[in-house]
Amino acid sequence: MRVKITLSYDGSCFEGYQIQKKTQNTIASKLYKAFKTLNINSKIEASGRTDRGVHATNQVIHTDLPSFWSDLEKLKTFLNRQLLPHIYIKKIEKTSPSFHARYDAKRRVYRYIVSTKEPSVFLTPYVTFVKDLDKERLKEAVKIFEGIHDFEYFKKSGSDTKNFVRKIYKTKVYDYRDFTIFYFEANGYLRSQIRMMVGFLLKISEGKLNANQLKNQLDKKEITSTTLAPANGLYLAKIKYKIY
Repeated sequence: MRVKITLSYDGSCFEGYQIQKKTQNTIASKLYKAFKTLNINSKIEASGRTDRGVHATNQVIHTDLPSFWSDLEKLKTFLNRQLLPHIYIKKIEKTSPSFHARYDAKRRVYRYIVSTKEPSVFLTPYVTFVKDLDKERLKEAVKIFEGIHDFEYFKKSGSDTKNFVRKIYKTKVYDYRDFTIFYFEANGYLRSQIRMMVGFLLKISEGKLNANQLKNQLDKKEITSTTLAPANGLYLAKIKYKIY
């Protein structure tokens, strides 16, 4: 039986999502270890990888369960006993045998959280603190990213991706309680793309760069900034499989 699993995790405790040769401290490694103790040895596929320090509130994975695991609530309880406090399975549900967490995803939503308040040691792993924000500049500039673009100048090197074209359906900057949220909804992203986009936006907010420079870099006329915003403020927020 194939199952779709929705989970959240604290990325500050791991070296990223994907399995690595140099460390076992990855989210995927922890998942495989927990599943193996319950005699589940099937491959686990995720909707996408997150880098070191990046969090998820609604990551999606799929795997195939042996026939003896029919009680999904019981399975969820057993897994969470091993995965907490840094990984939590929110839901396990039966799905189509052909469902694929990555290839069936239509849109991916990320949020980046910033605060201008006095830094807190309890929040610094999860929020990026800045001195000030020009929110009007940010709200205007973030809209430049919407549409279909070649994001080659907004990616970190080291990726083997050959196609750099992505479609961003929706962006916004808004306040929630003491935080300012950067929202991005797209069909996909390149390596560290969102962190580079936020890094550029923060420089616009500071007055160090402007919207025209952002447009030029997006149009691949010149590279003005490749600064990455810190990973700790970034969250994989939602995977959309159906668009109505």
